[in-house]
Amino acid sequence: MRHPGTTRRRVLAVTGAAAAGVLAGCSDAGSESGARGSAPGAREAAARTEAALRDRTSAASRALVAQYDAVLAMHPTLRDRLAPLREQAAQHGTALAPGASSAPGAPGPSSPAPSVAPSSPSAISPVPADADEALKQLARAERRTSDAQLAALATAPPELARLLASVAASGAGHAYLLGGGA
Repeated sequence: MRHPGTTRRRVLAVTGAAAAGVLAGCSDAGSESGARGSAPGAREAAARTEAALRDRTSAASRALVAQYDAVLAMHPTLRDRLAPLREQAAQHGTALAPGASSAPGAPGPSSPAPSVAPSSPSAISPVPADADEALKQLARAERRTSDAQLAALATAPPELARLLASVAASGAGHAYLLGGGA
């Protein structure tokens, strides 16, 4: 079954971005020893920056889960198709949340709560009455979230960059499965 708009170029772009994130993480493996010599203030600033990035990307994933919930509420017949994708999106939000990192010195659970509530109505687009249109809208939301996570790779530390690349690739796959193409 052909998905309109899905091109090899889009698949290669997502795969390339994921590979770049992995390679960036691998090439920065020796930076930990350099971080020991830096000022504690710099480490704290880096931790705050990572926490803010995790906050933003996690909030985007939680908003996506809220969109899945809205579509499922409007179209319960899609539950079998959407439940696994929704569950993965929820896992992405959890993995990206501040405090989810197992790295030493990473921000812990004491990080501030996200400013966007997971089910904030303002973050949810109105769900079309037509199930096919609702799936297309959900695919666009997956693609937007995936694109935002790819953009965040540029400023993410290596461990988070690898996670963002994986989550973005998964989101692109979800968009494809939902029939959204590229």
